[in-house]
Amino acid sequence: MKRVPPQSPLARRATELVETLQQRFVAGLEAAAASHGTPVSFAPVEWLRDEGRHGGGVRWGTGDTAMFQRASINVSTVHYDDAPERKLASASALSSIVHPADPRRPSIHLHASFTEMRDGTGYWRVMADLNPSLPDDADREAFSGALRDATAEVPGLYEEAAAQGDRYFYIPALGRHRGVSHFYLESYTTGSWEADAALARRVEEAVVDLYCSLLSRPLPEASASDAQRAAQLAYHTTYLFQVLTLDRGTTSGLMIHDQNDEGIMGSLPARVDRELLSSWAARAPSPQDELVRQLVAALPETNPSTVDAATKRALANAVRSHYRRHPAALELQASGTLVPPTVENHR
Repeated sequence: MKRVPPQSPLARRATELVETLQQRFVAGLEAAAASHGTPVSFAPVEWLRDEGRHGGGVRWGTGDTAMFQRASINVSTVHYDDAPERKLASASALSSIVHPADPRRPSIHLHASFTEMRDGTGYWRVMADLNPSLPDDADREAFSGALRDATAEVPGLYEEAAAQGDRYFYIPALGRHRGVSHFYLESYTTGSWEADAALARRVEEAVVDLYCSLLSRPLPEASASDAQRAAQLAYHTTYLFQVLTLDRGTTSGLMIHDQNDEGIMGSLPARVDRELLSSWAARAPSPQDELVRQLVAALPETNPSTVDAATKRALANAVRSHYRRHPAALELQASGTLVPPTVENHR
């Protein structure tokens, strides 16, 4: 079985763009690991949507190495060329997450996607956020500066995207943000595909290069302390909580199909604090408190809990089951000023 490529010229161009970004990021991460004498080779894993008839994708990943606890650089292209009744024609996306092994190195999330609707309209979604376990002001300023420079040709765009990101990545139940620097453009279009694609590319390239430079810096010779590793575990638990209770992109992907659960859940860290997560059920609004308890039940009964492939599938099923019982709870998920399209918008 092979992936059938999309017929749309724009979908093909968008796929070429995100695949180029994917390879740039993988090469940068491998170079950063090699610079510390801890070489890592990312391996590709292919997945198919409806046996390839509606596309699919390839994710390059690694996990639990001396450099990376978890890393997933995923590209997917889904299309419905044989289903003209669907509103969604195609979607081409890069979704990436890196969780370094050492808590003194920050995690990162990147996303760039082009969505093409059946009526010929289309838009970009561009995201980047820096997620350290141990916040560092210099790293935050460098990350924000790279984003500001990449969008300098469009006055006010950085400020708009940063404000959208701050809203989207806020966790009301915990009274905190997921990360320290956020950039989020939703449904972005100026009417020029070329200009919008160039902007998406500039943003992602700037962040990829800046992040890989942060990873390449030497750390103190002393190993991370127990307190630093405890902070990392708590932060990774926060990350899982945000992704599985608030993130619309993750939920939408899980609700649309179950053919790439491991890829969609690739953003999850390798280990989380099960007891800490359980304590947050009381803080979540109804019925999300029920979802948190289901997530806890899906984790191994150890602490810390390891989030392996089987656990990812169990967590994905818990999310799907919850929203099938409580579809109105989708309205409790994160949004900026612009609300991201829902599953129903794309049917």
